[in-house]
Amino acid sequence: MKQIDRLRSLGLFEARVPRYTSYPTAPVFSPEVGAAQQTKALAALDPAEPVSVYIHIPFCERLCWFCACRTQGTKTLSPVESYLGTLEQELALMAETLPEGLRMGRMHWGGGTPTILPPAMIHRLAQAVKAVIPPTEDWEFSVEIDPTMVDREKIAALAAESMNRASIGIQDFDPLVQKAIGRLQPFDITRACVDDLRAAGIRSLNADLVYGLPHQDATRLDDTVSKVLDLGPDRIALFGYAHVPWMSKRQTLIDEEALPKEMERYMLSELASRRFREAGLESIGIDHFAKPGDGLAIAARTGRLRRNFQGYVDDSCATLIGLGASSISRLPTGYIQNAAATPAYVERIEAGQLAGARGHVMTEDDLLRARAIEMIMCEFRLDLEDLRADHGDAADRLRPEIALLRDRFGDMVEVTGETLTIRPEGRALTRIVAKHFDAHVPEGARYSQAS
Repeated sequence: MKQIDRLRSLGLFEARVPRYTSYPTAPVFSPEVGAAQQTKALAALDPAEPVSVYIHIPFCERLCWFCACRTQGTKTLSPVESYLGTLEQELALMAETLPEGLRMGRMHWGGGTPTILPPAMIHRLAQAVKAVIPPTEDWEFSVEIDPTMVDREKIAALAAESMNRASIGIQDFDPLVQKAIGRLQPFDITRACVDDLRAAGIRSLNADLVYGLPHQDATRLDDTVSKVLDLGPDRIALFGYAHVPWMSKRQTLIDEEALPKEMERYMLSELASRRFREAGLESIGIDHFAKPGDGLAIAARTGRLRRNFQGYVDDSCATLIGLGASSISRLPTGYIQNAAATPAYVERIEAGQLAGARGHVMTEDDLLRARAIEMIMCEFRLDLEDLRADHGDAADRLRPEIALLRDRFGDMVEVTGETLTIRPEGRALTRIVAKHFDAHVPEGARYSQAS
């Protein structure tokens, strides 16, 4: 209780802060940075450096109420097939822009529901991407899987296109919780999906869970954790539910009175985290867990862990090319986001231009702070000497923030020489600590709970 009182006094349960999957965060992006900068930055890529590719499939047969992603419902494949044609047009524009010889080290399909694609469309999309950006020999291809929207034929098609990592959406297995978030997904269907993925030779499985959902309590979440562990995933992401109805109108369908309070949220997170560690998984950053031999755990131990829009990754590619509506590219010059609404995205592509609609050009100070925040989020430490190796004396600009954090957080952090370390008992404060190094806090921006 003393620990919780200390966290409360430091503002954990009231704070609303970014998740820092990018820096600067998306609310900072400006429409003054768009397709022209996107084209120039893509053309200037070094073909000797492999890139990651992210493809957004915004369609779902059911719209889960808790989700704040850019998605749209459909009961037919007609809009999906039309969208696939637009993706092929976007790839053709990319082919005219990218330097010859560029290779793909990673590819991820997210959504929405990528497994809404039937086998023929899976092959069509995968081969269209490979034709423009051929994969490296050791590439990784991951896909977000909805167990209720996949079958053996789709899994076989994905495996034939070399998918080697599957990310399974679970959230919670309790029927009452599932009903409250509009996502019915029986355990036996998820179990069958996992068995089919393993049988198809998929070497790595991720499971996504969410705490802080309506009607969730310790008993229900503990049962969900037991079922998840029974599935044997290689990685687990444990996200706090972000109730942001001003951004996602469907969340107004969720009964706010049924949501766990701030303290309850924290205790649910602690319960699940403890169970995962007791099962032999290693804690990765603030909300991921992995088996000791998994690439994510190895990256965390060796200082190669990175953070991007997918959360924590062991992706060593410096460039991320986003395709599809609302996708964000991370380029050497900064960030570019495609038009968010699908009709606006389609209109831009059909006009014969790339779909970049807003973004941010990185300054020297942005690059410094981006790496500092990533270091805090991934390693729970900030080392000015390490930063100085890439940013020179500019790293010294962060000394005032370090002194301020030492004074504010006291025994929750440790400052030794030029290194700030968040102690284990203070790691719940990590996003709050990171925010101290954020020089871009747009007026009126609203973020999710820190706890």
